[in-house]
Amino acid sequence: MKEILIPFATGLAVFLFGMQLIRIGLGILAGDRLESLLLRFTRTPARGMFTGLIVTSLLQSSSAVTVLAIGLVDAGILTFPQTIGIILGTNIGTTVTTEILALKIEDFAVPMLVAGGCLHLLPWKRIKGAGMALAGFGCIFLGMEAMQWLSFPLKERGWIQWFLEQGENPIWTGIAAGTLLTAVIQSSSAAVAMTMGFYSAGLLPLPAAVAIVLGSNVGTCATGLIAATGTGRSAKRVAVAHLLLNVIGVLLFAPAVHWLADAVRLLEGDPAARVAHVQTLFNILCSLIALPFARPFARLVTALVPDGVIVWRISKGRK
Repeated sequence: MKEILIPFATGLAVFLFGMQLIRIGLGILAGDRLESLLLRFTRTPARGMFTGLIVTSLLQSSSAVTVLAIGLVDAGILTFPQTIGIILGTNIGTTVTTEILALKIEDFAVPMLVAGGCLHLLPWKRIKGAGMALAGFGCIFLGMEAMQWLSFPLKERGWIQWFLEQGENPIWTGIAAGTLLTAVIQSSSAAVAMTMGFYSAGLLPLPAAVAIVLGSNVGTCATGLIAATGTGRSAKRVAVAHLLLNVIGVLLFAPAVHWLADAVRLLEGDPAARVAHVQTLFNILCSLIALPFARPFARLVTALVPDGVIVWRISKGRK
């Protein structure tokens, strides 16, 4: 058991630490522009999607941008309909990390870590931020490599194959596994990175890897749901909208998992890159399909989470 738990815990900790370094470093580089971007460029769903994409690419976390949007809505700075485009953009922006991982530049992990540490020692604030971001990328490559060590003991014991065979449909089992894994570790990028490693090692067939990627999009909504606890009704709508958009996307594409797998097999590149391309293709398609319906969807969520519920509860409490 040690040969599984130690690589998993070590790799995941280093990976998530790297993501945090990137987030802080790029946040320092961007200064206060992230919130101003969200405020200025979210008047239409299309502009909101583009803004969500850019900000998520900078923060390297769709969950962080969703939580930021929830906070701004709760403070009355943004309206709920403005966040629909942002959510669609975050789903595309979160694929940047895995596409970078697919470039297979892990040989530069240690040099990036050392160079980032040296830059962080310099007295200039923006250079320090760049150093943190560079060191963060080094950490995520090291973390991914450590998590790939899991493939050997798991392959020997046959646990993953056993797990996929437990359900009646391995696709839905994979979706459930991706949802649960991402909800627990609070990072869809880490879940997809592990899936990339397992598929590269031959532990997973491509359709199962695609299913886990789809499930990771649902699991990443857990952070927003937690962040919306105790907030106002408008902020809760943001979390519900994020969940519904991702669940609907998964339900639409679950029957087409084998089609998605066949489509990415046509793309050149190593196996890990195929998994990264699946996530990118799925998230772009879902966001582009949902974009024309952003305003009606906002009205639907408003109807599902109405203001009247709060008034009713207050009046009931007074009685």
